[in-house]
Amino acid sequence: MLQLQERPALRPGPGEILVDVRAAGVNFFDVGIRRGKVAEVPGMEGAGVVAAVGEGVDEFVSGERVAWLTIETHASYAEQIVLPAAHVVAVPDAIDDETAAAVLLQGLTAHHHCTVCHPVQPGDITLVHAAAGGVGLLLTQLIKARGGTVIGLVSRPEKVEVAAAAGADHLVISTGEEFVEPVLELTGGEGVHAVFDGAGGPTFAGSLKVLRTHGTMVFYGPLIGDVPSIAMNAIPRSTRLTYGTLPDHIGTREELVGHAAELFALVEKGELVVRIGGRYPLAEAARAHADIESRTTTGKLLLLP
Repeated sequence: MLQLQERPALRPGPGEILVDVRAAGVNFFDVGIRRGKVAEVPGMEGAGVVAAVGEGVDEFVSGERVAWLTIETHASYAEQIVLPAAHVVAVPDAIDDETAAAVLLQGLTAHHHCTVCHPVQPGDITLVHAAAGGVGLLLTQLIKARGGTVIGLVSRPEKVEVAAAAGADHLVISTGEEFVEPVLELTGGEGVHAVFDGAGGPTFAGSLKVLRTHGTMVFYGPLIGDVPSIAMNAIPRSTRLTYGTLPDHIGTREELVGHAAELFALVEKGELVVRIGGRYPLAEAARAHADIESRTTTGKLLLLP
């Protein structure tokens, strides 16, 4: 159970900065971190204002607005956080704190999937699982910007409007493998060029069934649940299977800064809209987790210290 606690004041060490947190992103991955007791304080992303800089840091100054991504160290569910300066990016003036906190983790994940794991080409027909979720909404917009067609899967009728607003060309309401037949019907039986599946084991086999010959399955789940397995000689229709992980997309600081700048630029131009699905006081982090586990939320959830 997540509970608010008082902790000693933090100070930045060499190469680190101290940040006053204005908004912290809540991700389904954080639920797994909590359940597995991987970190005492969850939270991998956020935005805020630099309060102090440690020795050797010359890229940031006190009072500067920043956003961060800490895939391994977590701890963003707090009023303050100490961060390695290498994991932090400056936030443009035109980007508000909530958007900056909401776009990095899921935006960079979506960017990786549709530019590297399967570089979407004009005319590609794609299937996006959880199309009304944080990654799904951003992925849909990025695919559309690259000239692709999106078949969006949602679990509930009330999520259709949200996914449609992001640009999905077709919407299918489905749980488990119910989507297979309607997706094949929408593609004239040929299947899709790429599937982006973060739903985990229950949809894995179905996703393979709707791929056309030489299609690509981009799998990035499950965060909680069984990991599916398949024999190499059972992969159908010469399709490609990849497990996209964000650290491979931002392996260097230059990649982090460059890809983050791309996302911020798309937001500034209005070509990428970040939907905030829920805002919670820091003390109500447990409620945010309960809501995201219920699968009833859409868009991005934020904690506001």
